[in-house]
Amino acid sequence: MEQLRLKIAAYTFLNQEEEINFFKEIKPRFCSKLIYYLKVYRIETRRPTGSNDTQLKYLHKELGRLTHFFDNNLDFYQYYRSGATYLDEKYFLRGNQDIFLTLDSFHFDSDFNFSTSHDFKVAKIHAHELLRIYLNAAVEDLERKDEPPKSTFTPKQPLQWTAPKAALIELLYALQSAGAFNNGATDVKQVASYLEQVFNIDLGNYYRTLQELRIRKESRTAYLELLIEKLIQRMDQSDESPRQFL
Repeated sequence: MEQLRLKIAAYTFLNQEEEINFFKEIKPRFCSKLIYYLKVYRIETRRPTGSNDTQLKYLHKELGRLTHFFDNNLDFYQYYRSGATYLDEKYFLRGNQDIFLTLDSFHFDSDFNFSTSHDFKVAKIHAHELLRIYLNAAVEDLERKDEPPKSTFTPKQPLQWTAPKAALIELLYALQSAGAFNNGATDVKQVASYLEQVFNIDLGNYYRTLQELRIRKESRTAYLELLIEKLIQRMDQSDESPRQFL
């Protein structure tokens, strides 16, 4: 961060658009990683070494802190995640700092030539989203240890999932989001556990995989789009030769 600070100190932005882009998109990428790893370090160094229940209580408390942050910053979170820009000049240009808007970042970055009123808040949003995935995965690991043995039921002709594991995780989140099971009264963990049993596969840290899908540059739903493409292709071919595709 210090190297980035020095580069910006010696650089003159071409226009307001470039300055906004730096403080809205570029700087928070670096800052969020620093915040994330510092928070993970704090959480793990304070994590109790007792029973699973004790650790779960601690982790859920940390998740509650994240929920509190997002609730308290809901308006700005919705503004940022919706891609809105009408307040960017107020939020992401230097010299527009409001003392009430910068209190939460003052202890971290007091150089007003390298900060705006909301770039630190964007960094915290990214960091807390990553931290929520990290904590959910930690909770999942502990809860799995307390689960009863999985069913030994094996179908006569078991099917093996041969597509990429990330594709099944993409399908998992799509099915759960659409409420495809039990009239929507299932959570991600239940659907994941079911798919793991059906296909005899370990989905691993599916929370982290979701994050990777969410931030990938190309399509975030590549496998679902492939399914749609293949089904439409099959229907089109069936229109031409109905008996062949019964």
